[in-house]
Amino acid sequence: MAEFVKAQIKGDKVVVFLKPSCPYCVLAKNVLSKYKFKDGRLDFIDISGRSDMGSVQDYLQQITGGRTVPRVFIGEKCIGGGSDVEGLHNSGKLEGMLQAIGALQ
Repeated sequence: MAEFVKAQIKGDKVVVFLKPSCPYCVLAKNVLSKYKFKDGRLDFIDISGRSDMGSVQDYLQQITGGRTVPRVFIGEKCIGGGSDVEGLHNSGKLEGMLQAIGALQ
C-alpha cells in the first residue's frame, strides 16, 4: 500500500487522490483545471473502485494527518484537501507552488 502511494506521488507533479462523487474532490479538480500543466504533471487517482480503498486512506492519514479525500500533493508534499487548494488559489499562492516544481507550461 505504502509503495503504491509513494510511487504515485513521486517526483515533481501534482497528484490528487479522490472519489468522483465527493464535492470537495470536484472542487479541487475544478481549481486545478484552471492551470495549464505540462503533460504528465497532473494526476487524478480515483480510489473509489479499489478493493484496498480503506488501506489507501489509512496510509494517507499516516503520512498527511488526514484520511478524507481529496488529498492533494504538490511535489510529494500534501497541501490538504479541496478547500485548501481553493484557498491557495484565491490567495495567489498556488500558482507559485506549481511553478516551483516546474509543473506548468
